[in-house]
Amino acid sequence: MYSKMKKEAAAAAVVSQNGSLNGSQNGLSHSMAALGLDSAESAKAALPDPTADENGGEENDVKVDIKRGMDTATFRRVGKQMVDYVADYLENIGDRPVLPNVQPGYLRDLLPGAAPERPEDFEKVMEDVESKIMPGITHWNHPNFHAYYPSLNSYPSILGDLLSSAIGCPAATELEVIVCDWMVKAMDLPSHFLSTSETGGAVIHGTATESTLTCMLAARERAIKDWLKEHPESGYFDAFSRLVCYSTDQTHSMIVRNASFIGIEIRRPASAGRPNFAKSKGICPSCGRGQGQGTNSLLRMSERIWLHIDAAYAGAFLFCPEYRPLMRGIEYADSFNFNPHKMMHVNFDCSALFLRCVEDLFDGLKEDLLSGLKLMKIFKEQGIPDYRHWEIPLGRRFRALKIWFVLRSMGLQGLRKSLRHHVQMADHFAERMGADPEFEVLTKSLGLVTFRVKDTDAVNALLYNLICDDGRIHLNAAETGNPPTYYLRFVCTSHAEQKDVDFAFDVIKSLTARLRSRRLSLSEVQAEREKMLNNLAQQRRITSTG
Repeated sequence: MYSKMKKEAAAAAVVSQNGSLNGSQNGLSHSMAALGLDSAESAKAALPDPTADENGGEENDVKVDIKRGMDTATFRRVGKQMVDYVADYLENIGDRPVLPNVQPGYLRDLLPGAAPERPEDFEKVMEDVESKIMPGITHWNHPNFHAYYPSLNSYPSILGDLLSSAIGCPAATELEVIVCDWMVKAMDLPSHFLSTSETGGAVIHGTATESTLTCMLAARERAIKDWLKEHPESGYFDAFSRLVCYSTDQTHSMIVRNASFIGIEIRRPASAGRPNFAKSKGICPSCGRGQGQGTNSLLRMSERIWLHIDAAYAGAFLFCPEYRPLMRGIEYADSFNFNPHKMMHVNFDCSALFLRCVEDLFDGLKEDLLSGLKLMKIFKEQGIPDYRHWEIPLGRRFRALKIWFVLRSMGLQGLRKSLRHHVQMADHFAERMGADPEFEVLTKSLGLVTFRVKDTDAVNALLYNLICDDGRIHLNAAETGNPPTYYLRFVCTSHAEQKDVDFAFDVIKSLTARLRSRRLSLSEVQAEREKMLNNLAQQRRITSTG
């Protein structure tokens, strides 16, 4: 307490000496004398040294490169070690358990409660990565990971991210334009998505959620503009209140979240007949997403609605000509997006958005300085977009570089080979399931197979719980329909070989035999269902990709 009072008096003395405080000089002198401070100079001496840390060390004694965090020689050494660590991790990932065997909150007890004051050796950091971080990791690229759509990476993409981080340039706009045009041509997308088209273009965002939210904002403003043209007596908020976004029960939950963000009512089309689009100004089919098959055939709509296609997973399969019929009707879409970070071997995060009319996007994001028309004119005249007007964040990453690295390192032939292998492994799993009288295959779409035991929902829930408790493989479960049907989902990762698919089937088969020997009471059925819901919630916490 005395030390604290002495420092406060010293600070007051310094402030008074500098003329920044008008107080009683006599009273201040009396207080200083009581604390053993005979002058302002001694008061200054009593102030804490701003270069000293709380443990008594001096910042001047800290050996750290304040420009880059470590010296170049150390970076070269530990950088090579990191490359080896990453290569060993990916090469031997199958030796690790696919799921963590820890409880949520485990890490807090293993790490200090505050950041270190003094630098630590990077070797010590990496020791903690292996001993403390890795035990809590769900390994998405594990050959026994079959729960969600893959989040693939590759060595070329990792190197692209490394170089992008070093360059630190947020724009690199020209490469992004070129790479997006490459993908339009390679996937045989409509030519109006090309940057050289009259009105269209493309941009790389972080996630499909971001791309979809951007398009919903654009659709909202275009719909309001159209309404006010037809009803000039109406106001902006009257038009706003009339907006509706239609979606299906297979559409990703991000659509519901985004609609709530921008204040638009969301509805599902009627179960029978054609939906009433009298008020609708937007619809978002899911292509290759959702709990079950989730792949829609797109039909032309005569109404002026915004048609956005969310093909986060399935979009990459358009690189293969045989899968392009899945996108029949894409020529009517106002916007289309897919995630290269799912099936294109481009590590997270990376979502490509293609637009029929970029001006609508500019209007949706409401640039204050320039109108959408002026921005569109500048883009088409110069051929180089200002991408900060194409997205919600003003800052952005150089994501095009890792796509460019992957396309050049794998080539389109290598990419198609990987996609086809993914489907072939899922076909093999579906064949084994279909040939076994114990199971029924509900759907098979690209790399996703949905199946169930030929029994009650309670038995299927119990099987899912047994799989979670067993821990040798990781898959997911879902309920859809009215009344709901409970089933299990198997997604084949591109890292899985036939032996891995056979292993997964054998695990499921053996656990099914185990549950057949159990007789469940009603209370046990309810308990198993509650456990299933808890397992699903737990998986969402530990496997979220954001």
